[in-house]
Amino acid sequence: MIEQQQRREQPGEVRRRSVGIAAFVVGLVGTLAFFAFFPGLPHVIDWGAIVVAVLVGALFRWICQSWTGKRSEERR
Repeated sequence: MIEQQQRREQPGEVRRRSVGIAAFVVGLVGTLAFFAFFPGLPHVIDWGAIVVAVLVGALFRWICQSWTGKRSEERR
């Protein structure tokens, strides 16, 4: 059997991951809310709206993780 070493994560990495998850959820829910309630749009959530919401959530996650990564590098 191969023994694996458990790698303990740094507190900064844990915070960065949690910020990324929160940013993804905010982007996803915000985009779905926009498509659901913005006047002038059909109030139907279809597959296109879901795909766009996932992409916006991923974009928010990437931006927040990049921003928190730069901040942690500046602190060092």
